[in-house]
Amino acid sequence: MATCAVCYGVMGPSEAVFTSECSHVFHPSCVSGRSACPSCSRSWFHTPTFTPSGYTSYSALRPQPARMPSLYHAAPSPSACASCQGWIGGGVSASFTSECQHAFHLACVTGCVCPVCSTFWAYSVSSHVSHTNPPSHYTPPHLQFPAVYDDDEPLDTPAPRAAAPPLEDWDLVSDDAADGGGKLVLDTHCEHAVVLRGKTHDNFVVLVHAKAPGAATESAATAAADEPRSPLDLVTVLDVSGSMTGSKIALLKKSMEFVIDQLGPADRLSVVSFSTDARRVIPLTRMSDAGKVRAKGAVQLLKASGGTNILKGLTEAAKVLGGRRHKNAVASVILLSDGQDTYNLGNSGGYYPYDSVSQPKNYRDLVPLPLLGGEGSRPTTIHTFGFGTDNDACAMHSIAEETGGTYSFIENKAVVQDSFAQCIGGLLSVAVQEAWISVDCVHPDVRIQAVKSGRYKSSVQAYGRKASVDVGELYAEEERRFLLMVQIPKTGDEDDVTQLMKVTCTYRDTATGQVVTVAGEDVVVQRPLEVAKDDQKPNMEVAREKFRVEATVDIAAARGAAERGDHAEAARILDRRQKALLPELSGDARCEALVQDLRELSARVATRQEYEKTGRGCLLSGLSSHVQQRAASALMVGAMAHPEVEGMTGRCSASSGRGGGGYGGGGGVGYGGGGGGYGGGGGGYYGVGACPPTAGFGAAAAYATPAMHRMVGASRVNREQQQPKKSKSGSMFAPKNE
Repeated sequence: MATCAVCYGVMGPSEAVFTSECSHVFHPSCVSGRSACPSCSRSWFHTPTFTPSGYTSYSALRPQPARMPSLYHAAPSPSACASCQGWIGGGVSASFTSECQHAFHLACVTGCVCPVCSTFWAYSVSSHVSHTNPPSHYTPPHLQFPAVYDDDEPLDTPAPRAAAPPLEDWDLVSDDAADGGGKLVLDTHCEHAVVLRGKTHDNFVVLVHAKAPGAATESAATAAADEPRSPLDLVTVLDVSGSMTGSKIALLKKSMEFVIDQLGPADRLSVVSFSTDARRVIPLTRMSDAGKVRAKGAVQLLKASGGTNILKGLTEAAKVLGGRRHKNAVASVILLSDGQDTYNLGNSGGYYPYDSVSQPKNYRDLVPLPLLGGEGSRPTTIHTFGFGTDNDACAMHSIAEETGGTYSFIENKAVVQDSFAQCIGGLLSVAVQEAWISVDCVHPDVRIQAVKSGRYKSSVQAYGRKASVDVGELYAEEERRFLLMVQIPKTGDEDDVTQLMKVTCTYRDTATGQVVTVAGEDVVVQRPLEVAKDDQKPNMEVAREKFRVEATVDIAAARGAAERGDHAEAARILDRRQKALLPELSGDARCEALVQDLRELSARVATRQEYEKTGRGCLLSGLSSHVQQRAASALMVGAMAHPEVEGMTGRCSASSGRGGGGYGGGGGVGYGGGGGGYGGGGGGYYGVGACPPTAGFGAAAAYATPAMHRMVGASRVNREQQQPKKSKSGSMFAPKNE
């Protein structure tokens, strides 16, 4: 329940609520006649007046103060005004939610009777303008139309799929009944295969590993009709503020052209641009040949000017997706920005003064409520791209984190297209949706003590007898690993084996719409009276995942220390984790790549100057990858001064003809080829002597799927073809158009 920001009383579901332009909530009687927020001192454009109407049986209109909570949260509210149907929320204008739960712009309602249902209210509502000049980000309600866009182009083959029923109502299909790219593979690994019989073991680790089925197609644009792929509804939200002038917006246009070319005729694209304001450049349009021409023409007309208003850009995206008459199974938003929101977080360009120390920024306010989802609906994933060193890494990371997207940091602006390509490669290969892993203990005395699942929601139920993880969406061949901490009981002399648990996964196949359930093998351990020395060695899969999880925790701790200004401690945290690598893992490619990442991060957080320039972006991009086990990019101009990194980066730069690399940038610590990481030593995905596309950290790049690899490879070829070439005489010329 919401609490009033004045009296801290709890507001029940049948009470009226006033929500100010600054998103604080109040009892109407607590703010009647005020022209400024009593919580943050912001001046309001409208002064609200709430007069007792007499239509109430309450003995006292003013609520009784309750115990002051440590935090208060805004009440959830509808997204459209019941009077004008304009947008509500996101700090755009003040609103009033009546006892009958209808919401209105404050300027759209007067009196004490609901214009929707004729309920008599306890207050008579009125307002007047507080200031002659409204705040620079204020939009009058009558200009906030439409609440949503409902002009999306119909699907190529209108076959609307019914909304997914609740999990308990699913009509499950057996493994063999699923088609369209195989089935999800589920397996488990125990920390030790053998556990001493006469002893209880706490925090015994069981690894649950899920791998999505393979892609049905390799390329959306050339997909065969008999190879089903789930089509995509994509909204790109592009920063065209003044700082994007010149090479930045030119590179952005080229990158968007590449994205458009990769989409198939069943996919739909809408482009939104934002600066001081935001506009929908094209509606949600099928990427047929005509649609691609239209989209490319619209992108080429983008011009850079004005400030940066991320909220307005995402609000337009919410209106595009929220108003769809037809829906593809997969929908996502891509947000690119090179600066800081100057209108909604109190930065220097905003209207209101803001003390970032006494009142920390709430980045969640940048995400419109419809994109955050709600009960019964998942958030719409927003994949964010911080373009250049001036982007607000905290804001972009928070937006992605709130919606289940990834944050990519692009210092090397010339390769922004590769970062887009990696993201698109994943979105065009979504194979699994609504995946849900269930764990049930078999032995009556086995208990699940905890689940290590990163950002994925997990729970332990039935006093430790059951556990679950909400995995959600998986790209083709994408993998997830989760650790279960288990208590194993001691057993009698006759018990040679203990059955620990059964693991199942239920999911929806996106290509066919079928709901499938798969089961892993039963998890068992041997229980001898004595354990041989060879049996005491840890399982390598489990040890590798434990190191990754612990490293992720340390990256988050290092971020906290760096944000406090304790850069020496931040570096020490990362250095300690490097040294904690078990001897058994010293030759493991993934662990070595992760150690290299920690070494790189340690250098980037060691000083305030480097942390502000690149460290924060690199760290948050890596954190985004590891907590979700999904590839994100940190594309750097050059690596830090570590001998190992310099050596690998130098080899890759020479091969690619481009300078620098960073975390997998141009290769080195990235996946496949160029030395280090996966498929190192010049081999890997792209063949001997080839350098992998610029993408992600060395360890984080391990999350990249084959579809991502292929798309980034296509982007790399595309960029190289567009580079000016030298003639034999040394002059430069552009490649001819075929």
